[in-house]
Amino acid sequence: MADDDGNLVRSCLAGDPVGIRSFVERFQGVVFGLCCRMLGHREDAEDVSQEVFLRAIRGLSGWDASRPLKPWVLTIAVNRCRTFLSQRSRRPRPMEFAAELPDRSPAPQTDLAEELTRALETVREDYRLCFILYHQQELTVTEISETLSCPEGTVKIWLYRARRELADILRRRGVVPGVNHELHRI
Repeated sequence: MADDDGNLVRSCLAGDPVGIRSFVERFQGVVFGLCCRMLGHREDAEDVSQEVFLRAIRGLSGWDASRPLKPWVLTIAVNRCRTFLSQRSRRPRPMEFAAELPDRSPAPQTDLAEELTRALETVREDYRLCFILYHQQELTVTEISETLSCPEGTVKIWLYRARRELADILRRRGVVPGVNHELHRI
């Protein structure tokens, strides 16, 4: 894969449109998926994903060829999402009218994947990000450590805590009794 990464980067740096298209196609699924999960809105994820690819392609000359390309690209995605989230939190929210809307209780959900996604939205950002990168993007602990610029031990702790919190949330919601054992296999 390292040879493929190097060839792809060289092609992009040479300005080859086919190489750039290949770069985007190779990573668009994981980048968009990560952005969707971090931002919670498809339109925001589309915008941020485009920014990620612009920054990644412009910054390819700074990529360390001794490391895999995927964690490098995902690091850019994580940082862009964090920046977007911090900017979004500073903007005023047009929620004043929400108090006037009738209270609608959500329909009961029996799909574990949907419930897990909802529960994941409530978990602390660092825990959620580790969980997503490990279980959904299938990065190793080492790759997550590099992506998030934190020690591997911290990643392991965050993964453990994310699983524990998710299990507690799902148990409280009555989704799956005894979910602790099942969640560690997710």
